[in-house]
Amino acid sequence: MDVIFGNLDLWKTAIGNTLLVFVLGGLIALVLGVVVGAMRVSPVPIARAVGTAYVNIIRNTPLTLVFFFFVLGYPALGLPRLSPVVLGVLAIGIYTATYVAEVLRAGINTVPVGQAEAARAIGLPFTQVMSQVVLPQAFRSVVPPMMSVFIALLKNTTVAAGFSIAELGALRAAVNDSGDRPGSPMEVLLWVALVFVVLVFILSAIQRTLENKWRIVR
Repeated sequence: MDVIFGNLDLWKTAIGNTLLVFVLGGLIALVLGVVVGAMRVSPVPIARAVGTAYVNIIRNTPLTLVFFFFVLGYPALGLPRLSPVVLGVLAIGIYTATYVAEVLRAGINTVPVGQAEAARAIGLPFTQVMSQVVLPQAFRSVVPPMMSVFIALLKNTTVAAGFSIAELGALRAAVNDSGDRPGSPMEVLLWVALVFVVLVFILSAIQRTLENKWRIVR
């Protein structure tokens, strides 16, 4: 247990930054993913084209390259200076939004077309059709795949370790480089793996709770 209590300050920072990147990146991914998912099924051709282009370009770009752009390319553009954590949150949020959009689009396609047509027939605009009729039903049907996307997001936070963000993926190097801290790199990696297992179990429990709740509502 020396590897934990002897490096408690590093563990607090690493877990805090991991959760920060995960939560804020997840919020960006969810909001942006809903917008892009709606654009993908929009009756407006330009909106569909923009949504399709965004998904195809970002999703087919490796996450590491997305991080490279935000952490190294963004400052070179002369834009306002942001901390590495903020840039990491933007990178992982924008990247994950493509997967959220595709999962949501699949869920939208499970909603009977007649319901959307009936909503439009009574005069509801597209935004209200999506927000009041289609999306609530789509979210219920995509809970398992959506949670899989967020579990992948949680594990992808380790990529941030290579871009000056002190999260769990960087903990091994921090302990190893200091030279005077207890614990070997292998011990640190095993504890980091355990932390991720616990976090994934928590997300899985949330998934089961949502599935059970919405199954009753139906």
